[in-house]
Amino acid sequence: MAKGSDPNGWSRARGLVVKTLVLIGGAFLLKRLTKSTTRWDHAKIVARSLSGEKFSREQASRDPDNYFNFRILTCPATEMVDGSKVLYFEQAFWRTPQKPFRQRFLMVKPCPKDLKCDVEVSSYAIRDVEDYKNFCDRPRDQRPLPEEVIGIFPVVMCLDIAEPLTTLYLNRCERGKRCLYEGSTPPGGFPNSWNGATHFTSELMVLKNNEIHTWDRGYDDEGNQVWGVKEGPYEFKPAPASSFNGMFSPLNFPLSQPLEKKIEGSFVLQE
Repeated sequence: MAKGSDPNGWSRARGLVVKTLVLIGGAFLLKRLTKSTTRWDHAKIVARSLSGEKFSREQASRDPDNYFNFRILTCPATEMVDGSKVLYFEQAFWRTPQKPFRQRFLMVKPCPKDLKCDVEVSSYAIRDVEDYKNFCDRPRDQRPLPEEVIGIFPVVMCLDIAEPLTTLYLNRCERGKRCLYEGSTPPGGFPNSWNGATHFTSELMVLKNNEIHTWDRGYDDEGNQVWGVKEGPYEFKPAPASSFNGMFSPLNFPLSQPLEKKIEGSFVLQE
């Protein structure tokens, strides 16, 4: 060993270097973890969670008297100039996905700064539904172009889209809850005339793993619920690896209850 060398000194130096690197790495990681989520980040998370193929199969299996096995399919349609995400949504019975009975455009964007919410989700009716039927299942070259979709959202609504049907205002869920975002229509809901209703309300909860819960209910002037399930929201979970398992399950065939009564409680944004 060379004269004057100090092995203990080298050991202490190496230890100091390791501690310094650990502190720097920890500070960097902390900065990444504590980085604030922007208003647009929230909108992107909600849009991503709404997208995809989802089923209410598990819920229909538990309570077939009150819930159908519905299939909902949502996918990106375009993005507006201001960054708002436009999604195409359709709902059908599991066994007839090619025949959706409800089609909508959903616009997802941050809430206006003067409102106490994080994300705004608005629903729009489509006038020429045949042009957009099975939009998400088509090859991209067989879909309406993004420019065409943007063209249906002018300041004065025209062409393929009607006025907004409803708007839900979502907030981040409190720490410890299962959900990521939850919200509803404003107090009083939106006008509706289905089955004697005068207005309806809608609730939406976004959970982890892209699961969503929805609950739409119609009320008359006296506050009586006249359509929509009373037991609780519909629970839509992402499609399993194979959506065709159980094709011939009794859940996928008509039940004894009248069809129109069953549909009333589905994930609908009523006209």
